[in-house]
Amino acid sequence: MKEIDYINIIQNVLSSNHIGDDCAFLEDLGIVITQDSLVEDIHFKRDFSTPFELGYKSIAVNLSDIYASGAEAKYLTVALSLPKNVDENFVKEFYEGAKSILKGAKIVGGDITGSDDKIFISVCAIGSTKGRKISSRKNAKVGYKIITNGTHGSSNAGLNLLLNNDRNSYPEIVKEHLMPSISDKLSNAIATSAKNDYAMMDSSDGLMDALYKIADFSGVSAVVDFEKIPYDKNLEKIENFDYKKAIFFGGEDYRLVCAINEEDLKNLDEGLYTIIGEIKEKSADTVKVKFNDKEIGFNANSLEKNLFNHF
Repeated sequence: MKEIDYINIIQNVLSSNHIGDDCAFLEDLGIVITQDSLVEDIHFKRDFSTPFELGYKSIAVNLSDIYASGAEAKYLTVALSLPKNVDENFVKEFYEGAKSILKGAKIVGGDITGSDDKIFISVCAIGSTKGRKISSRKNAKVGYKIITNGTHGSSNAGLNLLLNNDRNSYPEIVKEHLMPSISDKLSNAIATSAKNDYAMMDSSDGLMDALYKIADFSGVSAVVDFEKIPYDKNLEKIENFDYKKAIFFGGEDYRLVCAINEEDLKNLDEGLYTIIGEIKEKSADTVKVKFNDKEIGFNANSLEKNLFNHF
């Protein structure tokens, strides 16, 4: 089964209106809340990551969800399950890495337990919605512009380099996998100025995943131009690496992808974003990508083998 199948089962059992976006928006409490887990040898390898890098990334992936909602990150709790071969130095360095990426948020508690032989990390993050318009992936409308706030494909390229025992050729690309750079600037600007509803996600499971889910949940199609999508040109130099596929399907870049009303877009600093496409009327292809003079369409069937699956 795939992640979406499990989510559908949970949704059917709970009949909850809060399941579906990067964060659950608890309007009565004025907060959003999210939780992400990292499992050794599925999400990370100790051979690749230092404890500091692991602590940083564990917090970063959760802050990214808060930013994708449009909220202000406030508090986090961290649960660690550690095997016997992990010592106090690991814990110290892990929390130093976690502290380095907080950007004003605070770690206020959590849990620590033993485990058999793998490290398990689970982080819960809470964001404040005060004075902000909160996003939902179902809010995209025809005519909205599709924007993003950073490069895509670097994390997948970094993983590729690590798997091929090549840390040193492109250290900045490797770093984007181990310590992804995230920013709340675009999120803050949109959430505090937008007059209209907007759709926003992060690209944790890939740019194509974000485009597809926004379009699918909104009942529209997304059309993007490959030539407009920002990426590190060094990706083209990596041997035996499909950089175009990585840009769309690589995942773990943690950039924001937003469909926004054109009038609201005019209120944003142009340095915060890149326009990569537009929302169109729903068609047979949920996402269309322009490559030079060609247009390639993607729907649920054609995407099934490519989209990231946690299982």
